[in-house]
This record gives sequence, structure tokens and C-alpha cells, in this order.
Amino acid sequence: MCGIAGFVGRGGRTDLSAMTEALVHRGPDGEGIFIDDKAGVFLGHRRLAILDIAGGAQPMWNEEGNVCVIFNGEIYNHVELRRELERKGHRFRSDHSDTEVLVHGYEEWGEALPERLNAMFAFAIYDAPRRRLFLARDRFGEKPLYYAQLPGLFAFASELSALCQHRGIPCDIELQSVQKLFAYGYIPAPRALVRNTRKLPAGHHLLIDIASGEIRTKAYWRFRLNSDSTLSDRDEPRLVDELTHLLSEAVRRRTISDVPLGIFLSGGIDSGSVLSQLARHVPASTIKSFTIGFTEPSFDEAPQARELAAAFRTDHKEQQLDLDRARDLIPQVLGRLDEPLGDASILPTYLLSSFTRRFVTVALSGDGGDELFAGYDPFKALTPARLYARLVPSGLHKGFKRLADCLPISMHNMSFEFKLKRALAGMSYPAALWNPIWMAPASSIDIEALLETKVHPEELYEEAIALWNSSTNSDDVDRTLEFFTNFYLQDNILAKVDRAAMMVSLETRAVFLDNDLVDFCRKLPHRFKFRRGERKYLLKKAMARFVPQTTLARRKKGFGIPLARWLKSLDLTAESGSRRTSSAIARRWWQEQRNGQVDRRLALWTWLSLQHCSSGRMHEIRGG
Repeated sequence: MCGIAGFVGRGGRTDLSAMTEALVHRGPDGEGIFIDDKAGVFLGHRRLAILDIAGGAQPMWNEEGNVCVIFNGEIYNHVELRRELERKGHRFRSDHSDTEVLVHGYEEWGEALPERLNAMFAFAIYDAPRRRLFLARDRFGEKPLYYAQLPGLFAFASELSALCQHRGIPCDIELQSVQKLFAYGYIPAPRALVRNTRKLPAGHHLLIDIASGEIRTKAYWRFRLNSDSTLSDRDEPRLVDELTHLLSEAVRRRTISDVPLGIFLSGGIDSGSVLSQLARHVPASTIKSFTIGFTEPSFDEAPQARELAAAFRTDHKEQQLDLDRARDLIPQVLGRLDEPLGDASILPTYLLSSFTRRFVTVALSGDGGDELFAGYDPFKALTPARLYARLVPSGLHKGFKRLADCLPISMHNMSFEFKLKRALAGMSYPAALWNPIWMAPASSIDIEALLETKVHPEELYEEAIALWNSSTNSDDVDRTLEFFTNFYLQDNILAKVDRAAMMVSLETRAVFLDNDLVDFCRKLPHRFKFRRGERKYLLKKAMARFVPQTTLARRKKGFGIPLARWLKSLDLTAESGSRRTSSAIARRWWQEQRNGQVDRRLALWTWLSLQHCSSGRMHEIRGG
């Protein structure tokens, strides 16, 4: 795991040094730079050594010394690709570096290289003979890649704050991106927080012609469901065996490492499934598992994780996060977050990563299991939502919502009151808007008040609407699976885990996002994922031979924090710091939250995250 940065055009060594210095936390083990003054090409790399520690320094070159790569990620099928490339005549200098596969793979396959990778990655390849720079990002965007295009300058970096270290990039916050932040809880790619910057979307590559400055981006892959209609319930035993094999192989691929490796462990089926398959490849007693607990029982999964670890006899360790510790972490974590997030579980994710990093350098995770196997609560809300839309006249929607608003605010995790209010908020809109509004930190009306600008739901959620309408699947379950996988997973979950882990130089690997496993899930009809109200149906069937029944039957909690309770004890002025003057609307919301009058926990956390945003020289919010 590493950090990459570079640019073509205006700027000099000072800019490159500032950009790479901002990425030290992503790569504390070494630095590499390359400068071609004549071509105006500047490349920088910070390394976290995981594979081929002695021979994996970057930039890494081909035999002729005219094609090089800087790379962030892991190539899980690099051994197979190396063999194939060697058969084609390519000569490798390193012993077993996965990075070198990219150099020779580009020489052999060109722009088709990303399609051959079973990996998480963001990389840049400098092709000196053709005067090209080729950038690519993995299928799901596990590894981040930002870029900016301005007259006479193209720049890129693993983090927005590093990109903003280049003196040629004016880092003003873009108003439309802030609107999206409050609408989704994250900023969906290709948008980024800063004007004139973009995120390279997951499953895309970018080619820049250095001579002309022309840029071309292309999608080489996107998650779409393509269910095999020939599959029936008679195929279930075979599907169970196939899923088990694919999950086991995905775990095996992600055990490649020259440094200590562990696992994030909750009390749920996703991490339990990963643990069960990891124990098939290495002695369970050598597995180090890590958990974060809470003092509030409805949020605490530590006892269940402890039970699961005991069943496999892992070397298990846990820590607890309470309000006092959270108060200390807020400026520390949000101040380094790079781009704000409306997901407050960034705090326990950071604490878990920091705790884990004391013992290992790599951690496996169960991220992606909820998206691929319909694990979220909105899947259960789809049927009631359809009935509500069909039976309840639109004129009664506001009345039902007002009645629900009279319910007392619950502090418990995923309470009935919380879910009912969220469900009714979405049901007043067309089906294409249900999912984003159910997950939204703030309503369009609240966003208008907070940012003092007119917004329209159709513009706020244009990305989600376009995905919904372009889907080849007519079923709401499939469309909801595509929404969570293309948006929530990529721009929220994976971004959160990457930022939190990289703050402490920990590499995380999402087992469920293995190419073969994902392709299997894409072809699986949704009745094998969500059946008669039961989520993760086939995954539970497959894991019944490996995971304790108590884990399979356990109600999903999610990795949340007691945010509503904690916000009542936090002071707005103290927590927001002095970076930006807080708005009167936000102050009023905070006071109402503390008094228990309303529940705007997600909007307030998102606002707090924005206040602490640390991306370089970013300052005022600008429209345009």
C-alpha cells in the first residue's frame, strides 16, 4: 500500500516534494521520485512495503528504462500474470514484486491491462516513447485517485489534500459538491470537493497525451447485475459449493504478504465468513483478530465477536470506544479525512485500524458482503414502499410524515422510530429516489436552509436517478443492489476504510470484492440473496458448515456509533473549531438536537466533518 502523486506541465520539484510529503502516512517506508524536465513529467511515490520488501522500490522501470509505474494497491493474481508475461518473453528484475507486473503488462496489453487485474489499485504509467501518461483505478475504487486539469497543468494524487499542495491548483470548495455531500453523505465520483478537481471513477482509466494535453477517460468495467435466468432452486446445492470455493479462493489470494496479517472481526456473518475461510488456509491459532466495542449495548458487537473468535481459537484483541475517547478523536480524525464523510463510523474504523496496526500491517475485511448479498435494511423496506406508493394518495404523505415526527427520538441502534421516519421520507418520492433519500443526511429543504441556495431533488440525486433508469433490471431489489454497490460501497464504505486505515499506515483487503466472487454474484438471481425477508440467503447456506449458528441467526447491527446520544453531550463551538464560521442554522439544529426536539444526527455529523476538512489550502465555498 502506498501513495502516489505527480503532474505534467507547470510546476517544479518543490511542488512534487510537497505533494509526496502530504502522503507520508500512506507510505512511511520509503520515497521515490522521477523528473523529466524536458517532457515536464514529475512522478512521486511513498511506499508501505508489503511484498518484495527489498526489491519493490518505485518508480519501477521496464528493461529499456523508458516505461515506468507508480502504484498503490495489491495485485492478487500477479503470480499468474508474471508467468504469462515471462512466457511471452518479458524479463523481470524483481523476485516477486506485484508492481513489476504492471510495467510489463502495459507493454504487452496497453490500455487493456486493468481488465486483467484481480486487484485493488490506483497507478500511473509513464510511457516515454509515446509521450503518454496512463492512469487507472480498480473495479470498485478501493484505492483513491484524484486529478486536476488546468491550462498548462495536469496533476494527480492519491488524496485531495496532496493534490492541493501543488501551487498551480486553486483549492476553493465547490458548492455543488457540498450539496451532494449532504444529499448522499459522500461526494459521488467523478465529483470532488474542490473546484477543477475530479475523482477518477472506479473501473475507469485515463490517458493523457503529453504533447497535446488531450485527456481521454474510459470505463473498462462497471458493476451491473446480469442474472442467469436458467438457475432454479434445484441448483442451490451446486451454488452453495461454488460460493464456498470462490470465497475460500478469494481469502487465499489475499493472504499474500511478506509482513504480518490479521482480520477485522465483528459478530456478523461477513467477517465470520472471512474468518472461517482464513482458518482453512492457516492455523487458526496464528490468526490475529481485532474488534472495537461500545459501552452502549445496542451498538456493541464485541461480545459476539469474542464468541466467534473463541469458536475458532484466534489470537483475539479488542478495544472500546466511548464518548470521552470519541471527543478526542473527532478533531484528530476529521482533520485528516481529506474529503468529508457523513458516516460517523469513521471514528471506530480509525480506532480499530490504529489498534490493529500495533500488531499487523495488513488486515482482511468483510466489506462488500452487504452490497453483494442484500444485507441492508432498505431491502426489507422495498415491499412496504411499493404498497405505500400504490395505496396511499400523495396528498396524505405529509400527514403520515408529521405523525411519525411526533414519535419520541430513540437513542438505540437502528430503532423502529429511526427506520420509520427514514422510510416515510423516501416514500414521498418516485422509486428512483427511495434509496438515496433513505440514506441521506439531510433533506433538500434542510440543504437549502443550511447552504442558503436553491436545490432540486432531481439535480441532487441525478447520479442515482441515471443509474436507476439505465438499469437493465426491472426489479427493485436488483436496482437497489446496483445502487448500494455503485455508490454507497464505493464512495462511502471503501473511502472510509481506506482513509482510516491509511492514516495509520495499515493495508486493508476486501475479500468479497474478488473478481471471480463478484462475477458469480452478478449472475446470481436476487432470490438467492434476499428471500422472503431473509437477507444474505445463499451466503448463510454456504457458511452453515463453517460458522456457528448463533452468528448466522444474529440480527444485523451494522458498524454504527451512538451518535444521537453523543451529540447531546458535544459542544458545537468546541467541536467545530475555528476553521470556518458556523452558520446560524447549524447552531440552531445543534441546540434542537441537544434538547431532544429533532433528530438531525446525520446532517450535523456531515456538517461537522465539513468544518474539519483538511484538504490543503481549501477555504471558502464557491458556486459555479
